[in-house]
Amino acid sequence: MLVLNSGSSSIKYRLFDMPAGTSLAGGLIERIGESRGRLEHRSRGDVLEREQRVPGHAEGFALLLELLEGEGAPAAIGHRVVHGGDRFRAAALIDPGVREAIRARTHLAPLHNAANLTGIDAALAACPGVPQVAVFDTAFHQTMPPRAWRYAIPDAWYVRHAVRRYGFHGTSHGYVAREAAGFLDRDPGSLSLVVLHLGNGASAAAVQNGRSVDTSMGLTPLEGLVMGTRSGDLDPAVHAYLARRARLSPDEVDTALNEASGLKGLCGENDMREVERRAANGDERAELALDVFCYRARKYVGAYAAAMGALDALVFTAGIGENSAAVRRRICAGLGVLGLSLDEARNAAPGPLPAAVHAADSRVAALVIATDEELAIARETVACLENESPPPSPQQS
Repeated sequence: MLVLNSGSSSIKYRLFDMPAGTSLAGGLIERIGESRGRLEHRSRGDVLEREQRVPGHAEGFALLLELLEGEGAPAAIGHRVVHGGDRFRAAALIDPGVREAIRARTHLAPLHNAANLTGIDAALAACPGVPQVAVFDTAFHQTMPPRAWRYAIPDAWYVRHAVRRYGFHGTSHGYVAREAAGFLDRDPGSLSLVVLHLGNGASAAAVQNGRSVDTSMGLTPLEGLVMGTRSGDLDPAVHAYLARRARLSPDEVDTALNEASGLKGLCGENDMREVERRAANGDERAELALDVFCYRARKYVGAYAAAMGALDALVFTAGIGENSAAVRRRICAGLGVLGLSLDEARNAAPGPLPAAVHAADSRVAALVIATDEELAIARETVACLENESPPPSPQQS
């Protein structure tokens, strides 16, 4: 099973042995279309790195197939697609209709969906007989009730322009929620979880009975938590205010909120490791950035616990969530009111993941679980193909 994540100038890939989920090889081809491309390929402990010009995605896909030749041809290909709108509630076998539906939703994620389609087209051309599946970041959140996804805006904006909350990181949230249930030895249908996917992009999800019932990202990935370079929640009047006061265009404001805000806007640095180092050395701007980041996340945990009416576990994942004991401690510091208390020693050194970091007397579990979006895509691809397969013919007597 080959998993592809195509960007505008890159292809990230992993090859799995399914259904075991063993990773056989993977890598990254980047700077596609530039004068000096770069390749990194990993296979069975070996790492190959080199600079190589890659004119386009078709050539990049041919290159990765060449690198994977010793592993055998892929039996199926799963593609990460960022935005499926409200059309796709699950992974879909790619046919002309599905491809057109992805293209038709490009306006909702212009950079991402266009790049995803480029990768899909390259793979379809190179492997015409291989079944290929689109796995959507937004699909997991399509179980949200209308009260969670509708904005209180003129109805025509929703009807004509599809302005609503969609949510992202769904592949990660779904994977981590299932892993949490397995770790707790509980039926996913019996759990109320808040999952914090904390990385340069960050989002929270309320997952109840195995289904997403709310999430922090909205029409775009800008809404919600403070992120590396994104502002998160913001008074919508800021756009008009800056247009009048600072003479900024809508595009200039949008670019600043996506690329120069968040941690970077607060302290000039979007790498949480550097923010923590500076805060530990007494840097007031870094301390403020860390405080704002954790405070916003803590507010979402409380809001989602109230929305679900229960909380069995708080789950940390992604780069910051998995690796920053300080961030986990700060977020959990005010959650005693929900019955959650950390074990400081376990939180400081959780050991191999998944791991529990809550105190023995905590009524709510605190877990650290490594996300694996590529494996989740591989599993969803398998499930999709199994559902698409016709039932076996009756045996002749």
